[in-house]
Amino acid sequence: MKPLTLYELNHLVRKTINNGFYETVWLQSELIDVRQNSNGHCYLEFIQKSNDSGTIIAKAKGQVWANNWKIIQQYFERETGMTLSAGMQVMVEVEVTFSEIYGYSLSVVDINPTFTLGDIARRRREIIMKLKEEGVADMNKELPLPTLLQNIAVISTETAAGWGDFKNQLSNNKYGLKFNVQLFPAIMQGENVEPSIIQALNTIATDISKWDAVVIIRGGGATSDLYGFDSLLLAENIAQFPLPIITGIGHERDDTIIDLISHTRVKTPTAAAEFIIHHQLENLNDVKLLEERLTNAVYININKEKIRIDRYINKIPTLFNSYKTKEENRLNLLQIRYKTGVQNIITNHKHKIALLETKLQSNDPIHVMKLGYSIIRHNGKAINDVSQLEENDIVDIHMAKGKTKARIIK
Repeated sequence: MKPLTLYELNHLVRKTINNGFYETVWLQSELIDVRQNSNGHCYLEFIQKSNDSGTIIAKAKGQVWANNWKIIQQYFERETGMTLSAGMQVMVEVEVTFSEIYGYSLSVVDINPTFTLGDIARRRREIIMKLKEEGVADMNKELPLPTLLQNIAVISTETAAGWGDFKNQLSNNKYGLKFNVQLFPAIMQGENVEPSIIQALNTIATDISKWDAVVIIRGGGATSDLYGFDSLLLAENIAQFPLPIITGIGHERDDTIIDLISHTRVKTPTAAAEFIIHHQLENLNDVKLLEERLTNAVYININKEKIRIDRYINKIPTLFNSYKTKEENRLNLLQIRYKTGVQNIITNHKHKIALLETKLQSNDPIHVMKLGYSIIRHNGKAINDVSQLEENDIVDIHMAKGKTKARIIK
């Protein structure tokens, strides 16, 4: 069998494809690359991922020729407010072509913007539902804003006009309020939005006590640039961040996922600065009002105390005289009571002494001896038993009048 040349094989393939796809077909796919060439043509790359593993299971190149690209581009942007970009799900009408030189490709002739809008809305709904199922959707909203919102960590692009507007608005506020602001640079559009902002949040978290709140801002730009902010992982990080997060992404009409789950969403970076200034003013006014109330309360209390003290001062002479008279009367009464009491004690003791004297006198041996009795002592001891004496003992005999000595004969 004669072998085919490469051209013959490719020509056969082209004829087969042209015969099989003599009409255009509608294709649903994800864009992985969108590049406009200097010649006006737009080159695309389509992919399909596995629902289970997320790996790419199909890929094809495509193009929109210059004469058709301008029409499709303007139509898509007018209907969606976005430009075609990588990561989008699209529905396009294509001609399936094969070139002997360039191979298989898909030529786009029309696009359905409603499908892309629907897919974005569906994707957002799925993310919000997932956050609610996890119980984190309102976690950042429930954090209290500090009374003094002064130390602000900002996530933005260093060269972004929004960052400059925000910083100038805070620095040059007409109220003279002072703020400590530090930029944590991040990519704010394209495929690297998610990892870049998460990295900035992680950096802020390493010194969390230094900051009162986080502000995520960017300048203007195409609505398609917001696509990177509709990320489940980024939303989970923002929802569970321990500081209040204020977003000013820069679009009045469009809400991203992080706008929906952040603590406060404002329209622009300038609006974010105005929100912080207004919050600070409200709290300062509350502090001033409390200060005035406290001052008035102290003044009123001082006046009340002065009046009370004056009343006491006026009452002191009267109270003193009354107390003095009362105490003098009490002392006089005590003096009388003590005098009477002492006299009674003396009288009682005199009576007791008299009774004791009478008793002593009645018990004096002299009275007994006057009746003819005497006391016999031997060696100074009174003798009341004859057995206490022996023959020839010398004893003293005491009588009522005088004493004598005697010898015991028998």
